[in-house]
Amino acid sequence: MDRNLLRRQLKAFLAEDIGRGDLTSESIFVVGEIGRARLVAREPFVAAGVGNIAAEVFWVQNKAIEVIDPVAEGSLLQPGDTLMTVSGPVVDLLKAERVALNLVQRLSGIATITSRFVEAVAGTRVRITDTRKTTPGLRMMEKYAVQVGGGSNHRFNLTDGVLIKDNHIAACGSITEAVRRVRHKAPHTIRIEVETDTLEQVDECLACGVDIIMLDNMSCETMTKAVQKINGRALVEASGGVNLSTVAAIAATGVDIISVGALTHSAPSCDIGMDWSQ
Repeated sequence: MDRNLLRRQLKAFLAEDIGRGDLTSESIFVVGEIGRARLVAREPFVAAGVGNIAAEVFWVQNKAIEVIDPVAEGSLLQPGDTLMTVSGPVVDLLKAERVALNLVQRLSGIATITSRFVEAVAGTRVRITDTRKTTPGLRMMEKYAVQVGGGSNHRFNLTDGVLIKDNHIAACGSITEAVRRVRHKAPHTIRIEVETDTLEQVDECLACGVDIIMLDNMSCETMTKAVQKINGRALVEASGGVNLSTVAAIAATGVDIISVGALTHSAPSCDIGMDWSQ
């Protein structure tokens, strides 16, 4: 992750939450009071964003806050387990609490659901990847959480690669013409991926010599035929409506990559609390 970008984002998140000050905490506690608290798991999950994001929230709020024994990224936690302990000025601990919890809950949820998809295709050569269906402003962190869960990243943004999708094809007129235009302008070092939803489009991609063919919202039967037709001449990515009940069957079709938007757009946040220590 870009640490400078991360710190700028965390400062903005804290400013949004604190506003002109924590009226409650600043009314109850005086400057200099020191406290100690634990971030505690309330359910089983894969931890992500603990020592390098949630901890950073506390440090951005006040460099004097001590972060003690953060768990390793990717650790499988059980209810009652401690993610980390924080010690420092009481008011600053309370000001940073919600932002830190929101982020670690969200990122652990992504890591957890990603690990379930990865486990579902264990023993195959398929890679589980994310998509650009991320929360605006949180993409860097959410894609990081996918990696913690054992998945891989697709494009980070639109400059990371060429992916000719249905609207490009509809507006341009054909896959062939879209590929021709891309080859005329894009660097030769960039691979070209094209989204298809029919076997006829797969044939057109093969005739154009594209590098990656995405099979979008196809049945497993059709995907199997497409993989046989492609026969190693391009990488094959499956996408569209993938869930935990279908991903193993999709992997069995022989595709190389399965991209799953649900890793980031539908991951439930994990239940994590901050418990005060006396």
